[in-house]
Amino acid sequence: MRLLSDHLKETFGCKVYKIALNGGFTCPNRDGTLDTRGCIFCSAGGSGEFASDPAMSITDQIEEGKKLVAKKITGGKYIAYFQAYTGTYGSVDRLKRLYTEAIDHPDVVALSIATRPDCLEDDVLQLLADLNGIKPVWVELGLQTIHKRTAEYIRRGYDLKVYDKAVADLRNIGVEVITHVILGLPGETVSDMVDTVGYVCSSGATGIKLQLLHILSGTDLYEEYKQGKVTPLSEDEYIDILKECIRVIPDNVVIHRMTGDGDKKILVAPKWSGNKKQVLNRIQKEVLRLHSG
Repeated sequence: MRLLSDHLKETFGCKVYKIALNGGFTCPNRDGTLDTRGCIFCSAGGSGEFASDPAMSITDQIEEGKKLVAKKITGGKYIAYFQAYTGTYGSVDRLKRLYTEAIDHPDVVALSIATRPDCLEDDVLQLLADLNGIKPVWVELGLQTIHKRTAEYIRRGYDLKVYDKAVADLRNIGVEVITHVILGLPGETVSDMVDTVGYVCSSGATGIKLQLLHILSGTDLYEEYKQGKVTPLSEDEYIDILKECIRVIPDNVVIHRMTGDGDKKILVAPKWSGNKKQVLNRIQKEVLRLHSG
């Protein structure tokens, strides 16, 4: 089992912390290109509730982020993480300007970009390849599931083959690929979730993020939850699912996350996930130690 903390220390030789940035992007699932509603679980902030104000310059966002984590990191470095919405959705000139400002910051050791597999045109790939020659570039792809019925339900908006092509294209230019998977999507069995994790690990992705399904106010998923159509996972269920998923992740795939934060201001369920310290302690005791043993 290879965890992100070990990967960062081995790669950069020091403590490294991610700073969430907001490039003021939108998404083809919101601007009318594919849909206007977004994915069923996605909040109005486009998963960027913890990112900075997009009205600020990238440099100012980085400096603000450094202040927020000043007590957690001394003498370390940072990963500039374009987290909100679709981080490659825009003109190449604009992307180059934003990415270059981030990667040129002296305390930034790598660039990480969250995006959709269907938003990686050839000119964007060339830009990423160029930047990867300066400092490491990571691309985080929001796959969530490999199952067609679930993908349609969550309104993902692209087929699995699009993900496969995106991973192949990114690996061809030497970029690390981290794939996001949501555990607890309605209608999926434990076997379904484990199959998704196994597929990701054989797809060429170099890393994986496992995320508990959060029900956030203002989302269409919340409306279904109110109607009794969606039942969130209990803490015990989530821990048990994690145990099964971890078993199929090989050592060459870095585990970047095994849970996730839901902004408490809009988190409706499951409420237990808001106690991050408790959840992480259980993961450490019941998942990581079990696997290492």
